[in-house]
Amino acid sequence: MKFFTKSRYALRVMIELARHHDQGNTPLRDIAASQNISLKYLEQIIVPLSKAGLVKGERGSQGGYRLALPPERCTAGDILRAVEGSLAPVDCLAPDGAQCELRKECASVHFWNGLGACMERYADSVTLSDLARTGRSCAASCRR
Repeated sequence: MKFFTKSRYALRVMIELARHHDQGNTPLRDIAASQNISLKYLEQIIVPLSKAGLVKGERGSQGGYRLALPPERCTAGDILRAVEGSLAPVDCLAPDGAQCELRKECASVHFWNGLGACMERYADSVTLSDLARTGRSCAASCRR
């Protein structure tokens, strides 16, 4: 599975919010500037994160966005599912994906199920707090 710009940027936005978690709301223009993301694109990314209950926004002079939960309770999996919808490696395994007529006889479905389970397990094992500390080793987590 290839993750697109929207997913990569969503992780960066959430990491930025985690780093400012104790400081209240962060304006989108500040995030856009610090992460070198266009404000217009950032506005599109924040919508699914908000709908998923991962961020809260406020208008006004003290407005901006903040995490809806503590960084240690939000995972990379939560963020990726909010913007991607699913982490399934193939469409026929996605909850809203096309059902393959050959699924019952498919020799590769077990492989794809296993790969998907590994991806989900890893994505759900990395918290936003881990990402904000910028040092979690992938090697240790991939061996689980």
